[in-house]
Amino acid sequence: MQITLNSNALEIEGTINISNLLMCKGYKDKLVAVAVNGEFMPRENYDGYILQDKDSVEIVAPMQGG
Repeated sequence: MQITLNSNALEIEGTINISNLLMCKGYKDKLVAVAVNGEFMPRENYDGYILQDKDSVEIVAPMQGG
């Protein structure tokens, strides 16, 4: 299956939920916001949402600075 992750094409074998995607991409313990197909995804839904072919996922991490 192919998804778009932060505007980059990503090929994924098998099925994966948002929690596993975050862990695989190094966001395991980081505070992030996730949107799937332009819709905010609540953290409590990360385990239950199985990504589908052609899904567009945006992961946004807060930045420090001023």
